[in-house]
Amino acid sequence: MAREVAGRPPEETLSLWKREQALLKARVVDRDTEAWQRDPAFSGLRRVGGVDVSFVKGDSVSACASLVVLSYPELEVVYEDCRAVSLTAPYMSGFLAFREVPFLVDAVQRLREKEPHLMPQVLLVDGNGVLHHRGFGVACHLGVLTDLPCIGVAKKLLQVDGLENDALHKEKIRLLQAGGDTFPLMGGSGAILGMALKSHDHSTKPVYVSVGHKMSLEAAVRLTRGCCRFRIPEPVRQADIRSRDYIRRTLGGPGPPAPGKERSRKLQKPEVGPKADSEEHMCEGGRPPRPPEHTWKPQTRAPKSRRAGAGGGVEQRAPETEASDRNPP
Repeated sequence: MAREVAGRPPEETLSLWKREQALLKARVVDRDTEAWQRDPAFSGLRRVGGVDVSFVKGDSVSACASLVVLSYPELEVVYEDCRAVSLTAPYMSGFLAFREVPFLVDAVQRLREKEPHLMPQVLLVDGNGVLHHRGFGVACHLGVLTDLPCIGVAKKLLQVDGLENDALHKEKIRLLQAGGDTFPLMGGSGAILGMALKSHDHSTKPVYVSVGHKMSLEAAVRLTRGCCRFRIPEPVRQADIRSRDYIRRTLGGPGPPAPGKERSRKLQKPEVGPKADSEEHMCEGGRPPRPPEHTWKPQTRAPKSRRAGAGGGVEQRAPETEASDRNPP
């Protein structure tokens, strides 16, 4: 039977989340901080990371949090970590980070402890950065907590600060001719919150790039474009592919694995739920408030992370044709 997370958190919880966002927002760095970011060819950049959380269709509790690291510029997966997690709160617009980021922080910390030589030099996040209701989206949140450069890459326009997906916006999209073409996302406040990027020559929809942490918007847009074999940048795309594959392989049957256990046999494949498109669905989520220090851990274990080339290494996949909103160009 599908499990459902409880309804809207109380106002006291939302107030705590807003307060934490405001405190962490003060630590966001929106300029280039590494030499490779200022190099036109990104010389010195060797590893790019991507993160994603995928869900079991009809079950708002069971999910898979994934972190992948790709070589750059080859864009070959060198590390992946997929873990089953149990979410405890519903989506709430503007609060996606409180639902998902703790699991992603854990994944980064596991990599930092076990194989620090594979740490990514930048993370691409399926979501927004400063393009957010309060200027502090999931890419900012993850960047500040991990102290890594982060880029927000969203598939749909988050309509904040006067930004609208109206006829004028659609006309600007129509005028994007070639991969790499962009136009700025200027809010009613006059601030440029991000860029709409035609990430691939054959894409008909742009992606929306915004600063997460420790990187300028200009460098974030260039790197996002450089990571695209399809519409969605490869680090995010691979994290999504592998988290969905993990769900199909391990979270089948009548329900998710019991806490602390994993299924040891192949069961009926479940349907993978539709993605909550970063923060654009206006239905993000949150988990109950946490103290400033990250003290809790996921309640569900999963097999150890895998490194490509190591014993039982990462399965090598041929480039896949993208599907649904994230895929056909």
